[in-house]
Amino acid sequence: VQLVESGGALVQPGGSLRLSCTASGFTFSSSVMKWYRQAPGKEREWVASINYLDSSTDYAASMTGRFTISRDNAKSTVYLQMNSLKPEDTAVYYCNAVGAADATWYDYWGQGTQVTVSS
Repeated sequence: VQLVESGGALVQPGGSLRLSCTASGFTFSSSVMKWYRQAPGKEREWVASINYLDSSTDYAASMTGRFTISRDNAKSTVYLQMNSLKPEDTAVYYCNAVGAADATWYDYWGQGTQVTVSS
């Protein structure tokens, strides 16, 4: 099982980034996919989720309207489009997959990708 994030970078305030997370080793199309982030000295926090049934989405309040989560099941990839970035968005962003296989829940994590918002 692998979740590989990419797309993190240094960006100026007000800028945009698109993160990608490519999955392998499990049934991506049957998994709820989520993004989390962890800033230095803070706990990991949930950012956004996308369902596998209808691709419905949900966002943390501080990201609503700025971030967009999407998925491409054919590519086993989930994306996080981040616009109007703020310095407080600086964090390591993690991809997470949850679901069930053979009556067993799974909860997989990627290694994270660094996003730094600074002038």
